[in-house]
Amino acid sequence: MKEQNYANHRQYVFMYHVVLFGLIVLTLIGSFVNLYKSIGDHQRLYSASLIVVMNICLLLLFFLARVFALKAQDRAIRAEENLRHFVLTGRPLDGRLTIRQVIGLRFAADEEFAELAKRAVTESLSEDAIKRAVKSWRADTHRV
Repeated sequence: MKEQNYANHRQYVFMYHVVLFGLIVLTLIGSFVNLYKSIGDHQRLYSASLIVVMNICLLLLFFLARVFALKAQDRAIRAEENLRHFVLTGRPLDGRLTIRQVIGLRFAADEEFAELAKRAVTESLSEDAIKRAVKSWRADTHRV
């Protein structure tokens, strides 16, 4: 794996983000076409309606599965970075830091982490601004 930095740190899983999402969208479109063609046929209308509902549920599941996994990772990152800050400074992270700011801070090396955390609070830096301010990038290859 090549060295991680700001330009390449976002992770996309081709089979999930492109293939699976594309298949779900195509299936949803097909189910709407089937429902439209079934409008005059009362025997097919019920099953066509169920297929549309199932595909909408599948699309929701696709998004919620991702959201739930990221929320769990966000909690783990907050705990890890809070512990790292405590080890480095003897104090927990400032409570005014948002979870997005903490997620941005995880890429900072230990030498600049505490100072960047202070700047993030005082200057209200966004997650992206924090990542751009990192001089010595610390890779996070475990995020999904």
